[in-house]
Amino acid sequence: MPPFDVHGRVVTESVGKIGFVSLGCPKALVDSETILTRLRAEGYETSSSFAGADLVVVNTCGFIDAAVEESLDTIGEALAENGRVVVTGCLGARPREILERHPSVLSVTGPHAFDEVMSAVHQHLPRPHDPYMDLLPPQGIKLTPRHFAYLKISEGCNHRCTFCIIPSMRGDLVSRPIGDVLREAEKLVTAGVKELLVISQDTSAYGVDLRYAPDTWQGRTIKTRFYDLCKELGELDAWVRLHYVYPYPHVDDVLPLMAEGKVLPYLDIPFQHGSPSVLKRMRRPAHAENTLERIRRWRQICPDITLRSTFIVGFPGETEAEFQTLLDWMDEAQLDRVGCFQYSPVEGARANALEGAVPPEVMQDRWEQFMEKAAEISASRLAAKIGKRMRVLVDEIDPETGVAQARSASDAPEIDGQVLIEDARHLVPGSWADVEIVASDTYDLQGELLET
Repeated sequence: MPPFDVHGRVVTESVGKIGFVSLGCPKALVDSETILTRLRAEGYETSSSFAGADLVVVNTCGFIDAAVEESLDTIGEALAENGRVVVTGCLGARPREILERHPSVLSVTGPHAFDEVMSAVHQHLPRPHDPYMDLLPPQGIKLTPRHFAYLKISEGCNHRCTFCIIPSMRGDLVSRPIGDVLREAEKLVTAGVKELLVISQDTSAYGVDLRYAPDTWQGRTIKTRFYDLCKELGELDAWVRLHYVYPYPHVDDVLPLMAEGKVLPYLDIPFQHGSPSVLKRMRRPAHAENTLERIRRWRQICPDITLRSTFIVGFPGETEAEFQTLLDWMDEAQLDRVGCFQYSPVEGARANALEGAVPPEVMQDRWEQFMEKAAEISASRLAAKIGKRMRVLVDEIDPETGVAQARSASDAPEIDGQVLIEDARHLVPGSWADVEIVASDTYDLQGELLET
């Protein structure tokens, strides 16, 4: 029976409201979703503003200097507007850096420290009433639109690239058992998700740490292995897009699944550079491998494959000849989607000790040359798609212009281009549409709706 006050009115227990900020990469976003799901399961509500919250959780990024500064600024903003802040995430692995700037934060924890975050919340904002679990959607709380979701399959990384400090923050590779991953994927698809974006720090190393241990799924025994995961995900009624795939030899085994339409013909591979000597200084895995030959072989198996990658220019010691090798590599590789960063020192990275710092003006010039080359390639490859018919997934519709922003199998959300569709007010986000490509520019396509 509910409690009453002296006037006979029902006393309602106030519900704790949490402000939440998620910074950084999709892997951090999945961590945020996990924390929010647990908070919601315990009856906490979320606030759309710092001022309207009882407590704020900031999930930080600490990968490069700009991300560190953004995280510290966000913590400061939350403290100024609320005053009660719990900090977690990658920058939390360096608590001194946070506490020197913001000594009044309530708690600091590192990445994927879910229990510690919950303990901090409980300490400073005691949990409200016991939750009714049926208030939670089966897929948990998601920060992405309903029609796509990130599926994180592992934590950490076994590599020790000289420019990266992720292993020191997130640890070595820890794979989730394949049964757990597939059950989560099934729940997502059942809840209406139409695109699963598979992410980790090293997706193609999935299961190595478990020695590909078998697990159960739908009454069958399946190994915790990259190929097996792709094959099983391909049986679900959803797009399956692979991110952060190192080009190990066994990646070739997945190409037939792409050619058969089981998995999207899309590979996000962090090549980082085209010069073997630069890759060696970076300590990249498979730095001596002939990646151009691999790319040719992939396109033979799956001609429609889209290749996406990121690169670094201005890495310590990068000579003009090495940079030219990168440009020549790009000419031959003809990658569809490309991003590029100017090298930025990261505290704790071994690359800081390398000689031959590239002057900022040289780095900027090389970045501009690289991006010009990438834009030319992108424009050419998109122009070749004019006249083709394709199925696209609608993300949103501009209510004023009636133009729909959609994506093809070649386009990951937020990082790649779009397929723009005019006169599409009748479409809804998360729906499929069949279009014919009628125009293109440097990064986007324009599609015309086909009659169905």
